[in-house]
Amino acid sequence: MSQRHFDRLAAYIFDYSGIKMPAAKQTMLEGRLRRRQRMVGAETLDAYCDYVFAGDNLADEGLYLINSITTNKTDFFREPVHFDYLRSVVLPDFVARSVAAIRVWSVACSTGPEPYTLAMELDDFAGRHGGPSYGILATDLDTDVLETARAGIYPSELMEPVPMAMLHKYVRASRDPARSDVRIVPGLRSAIGFARLNLMDERYPVGAPMDVIFCRNVLIYFDKPTQRRVVSQLADRLAPGGYLFLGHSESISGLDLPLVQVANTVFQRDDR
Repeated sequence: MSQRHFDRLAAYIFDYSGIKMPAAKQTMLEGRLRRRQRMVGAETLDAYCDYVFAGDNLADEGLYLINSITTNKTDFFREPVHFDYLRSVVLPDFVARSVAAIRVWSVACSTGPEPYTLAMELDDFAGRHGGPSYGILATDLDTDVLETARAGIYPSELMEPVPMAMLHKYVRASRDPARSDVRIVPGLRSAIGFARLNLMDERYPVGAPMDVIFCRNVLIYFDKPTQRRVVSQLADRLAPGGYLFLGHSESISGLDLPLVQVANTVFQRDDR
């Protein structure tokens, strides 16, 4: 791919998604776009780039382009200390405050392990303590991973981090003995609403304020001004006393926001 085409693609990707595409990632970008190149019948990546920006092609091809470059590493119970804190501190805090129903948002949910992990924790806690009830919104920029998440079907080896009691309660093996796939139970799937959302949008149309937001390992792909704008929007969507979880390598130090740090990369909204 020529430098001109790489620069043009990188500029479009940044403007649309906020994802930085430095020169060091050119080889990665080329590798991810070769499938789209073949699908549109372009002989070279440069020809594919010409196709992308020709006429009205970007209106449709832009979606496939963004899907191709998003990073979708995710696991059940990833960064487990966050789920320990949710279970031992956050949910008891809501009970102490007599919160009957909580809203949770999994930002950049990828193929779904994070929101399903949240659902397992919330459902298990509610079953043992008589509440609170809950609903989960799970969003991502990539439409392909959202389809996988909605289906809730995964390779059985992906379930290794799931505690045995939760595995028996919330996961079902395939009825076909020749398949090793497992599926999240319908009751848990129905508690989660999946939707496409771009963090570069001016507004986040997520409805009522959220009690818990998980936005982990997302900010690392943005520059500082974009990080500031995204976290500010997330803070605006938090209810008073709500909690924001970031990835363990992420920081919001220096930002003037109504958030106080209550644990490592865990923040609570404080409007005092």
